[in-house]
Amino acid sequence: MLKRTLSTILLWTLVLGCIKLLGATGGVWLVTVVSVLTQHEFYQMLRRMGLAPFSRTGLTLGALVAFAPALPLYFPHANLHLFISASPQNLLALAVVVFALRILAAREPHNRVETLAWTLFGLVYVPFMLQFLVRIILIDTPNEGTGLVLAIWLIAVSKGCDMGALLAGKFFGRHHMAPNISPKKTWEGAVGGVAFSALLGAVIAHGLPGNTYIHKLPTAFTPAMAALISLPVAGLTIVSDLVESIIKRRAGAKDSGATIPGIGGVFDLSDSLILAAPTGYLLFSLL
Repeated sequence: MLKRTLSTILLWTLVLGCIKLLGATGGVWLVTVVSVLTQHEFYQMLRRMGLAPFSRTGLTLGALVAFAPALPLYFPHANLHLFISASPQNLLALAVVVFALRILAAREPHNRVETLAWTLFGLVYVPFMLQFLVRIILIDTPNEGTGLVLAIWLIAVSKGCDMGALLAGKFFGRHHMAPNISPKKTWEGAVGGVAFSALLGAVIAHGLPGNTYIHKLPTAFTPAMAALISLPVAGLTIVSDLVESIIKRRAGAKDSGATIPGIGGVFDLSDSLILAAPTGYLLFSLL
């Protein structure tokens, strides 16, 4: 628990420090790096299952998919067709073409279908989903920095659910949620995690008006609205964690890696954001 706490503090220090120094640019690069590392660990787990994904090609295309929404930030005067042709959807279509050509010769007949399916799934499930976090960072309003603040809020609420569920499950957990997937998860922990996320989301939204970030939040983003939005985000955070647990159990691994002391791999850190990012983007867009 101590290692997990220290790692969490260090990670938040690095994230906030990077964003403080580099702003939206730092946020975009952080998401892209986390996406690539997560996808890499995903492909490593596939290899433990006896599968053979196109890792290098998949990671290259994955980095482009995650970074694609930020192209206008770096090429503001470029032709519009550049952004359209390099959209995440078009890059996914390109990936299908590339992988379909590669399986004709690069894999044995008995595993070609699995190679195509799992490599593409890794591309969709990790970078395509996390690119919505980049889209949140780049939300454009009259008040510069709104998207960046919303992205930080989403990350805090998502990771807060993990923390709340861990503590509530430890002290009050009695009824197992999915014993065949993740034996330690309980319904009491899930309720505690969602409740803590709602409280944290409301506290952050209420606390921001007391500092220089007041003008960066949408006027509709009241503490009550923040708590309400936190509920589906937190719920899907739990689902994301269960999905990763399914993959890890299939791979025979306790953690996706050993990069972060007390937490595990990067996938163990980012899994909660995979479903939360597109959900948050949709809900923020409504504001």
